[in-house]
Amino acid sequence: MIRERTLGQEPLYQVISHILRGNITSGRLPQGLVLIEGPIAKMMQTSRAPVQAALRNLNDAGLIHRFRGRGYLVGPPTETLTPIRRSLDDFKLDISEQSKSALEIRGTWLRVYDQVEAEIAACQIFGEYRVIETELADYLGVSRTVARDVLSRLNERGLVRKGATSHWLAGPLTARTLREKFQLRGIVEPEALRLAADHINPLEVGRIRDEINSGAVTGSDVLENAFLRICLERAPNTVLVEIIRNNRLLLSSVDKALSGLGLPADSVALEQYRTLFDLIGSRQIDAAAEYLKEHLRLLAYKSLARLKIVAIIPETESLPRYLTPV
Repeated sequence: MIRERTLGQEPLYQVISHILRGNITSGRLPQGLVLIEGPIAKMMQTSRAPVQAALRNLNDAGLIHRFRGRGYLVGPPTETLTPIRRSLDDFKLDISEQSKSALEIRGTWLRVYDQVEAEIAACQIFGEYRVIETELADYLGVSRTVARDVLSRLNERGLVRKGATSHWLAGPLTARTLREKFQLRGIVEPEALRLAADHINPLEVGRIRDEINSGAVTGSDVLENAFLRICLERAPNTVLVEIIRNNRLLLSSVDKALSGLGLPADSVALEQYRTLFDLIGSRQIDAAAEYLKEHLRLLAYKSLARLKIVAIIPETESLPRYLTPV
């Protein structure tokens, strides 16, 4: 009973760990089942970060283990376990009402997070802004606790920070910040691609190449996300993958904001991604990694050029009221 009463006060990763642990020890989740963070995050209605922490917790406890494929296998390391790849929905997880309540409380911020992330990324291209917590809560129609959860997550991802007076601040996005983020991409992403090589599904790469060739994909942002999802995220190093995700966050949000201002999309990037996926599909991973470095160098140059254009565009009047120019 004590466990159930305090469950709602636990960090989200512990709530998820508790749910998975119970279903593993009861046998509801069979030994050999492949656990992947994405489907678990979707089922729990949360982000990937707490799921990653929960899986590491279970791995340390010996209830699951890493294997050569993507994700974890339920059970201790053994040569006799055969990976079982089935949807979690097939097993109808046993989740107590207390756990459901805890997930709902912790997951409320997710319903508004994407909107706030986009708005705060958009404002940064115009300068530095203060984010007023009470105004944000009122604007979203949520409690201050939820607003604080959103801002804390944005802080973890580098989109907002606490100033000297403990106010939340966003921006300004400078050329130096943009340049440094692309430099980091050029260092970590090619190496992640090399690490991921044996875990990339050639069928997924083939589908993306077919969509490019058929004209079904016209936006470079779609290909950026596809490359992250089916290639870089397959690297068997969760810390490295999280660094890549967080570093990309501001860049992708700003790119959307710039496109929203009417700046043209990068048509050349489409051809570059076609070449990159061709190299990966033909298993020329070293060549693909080197090509990726050059692609990112050119992308950094173009992004800096787009940022300069913003200097002559008047500040938008549609910024939400929780953002105040500093």
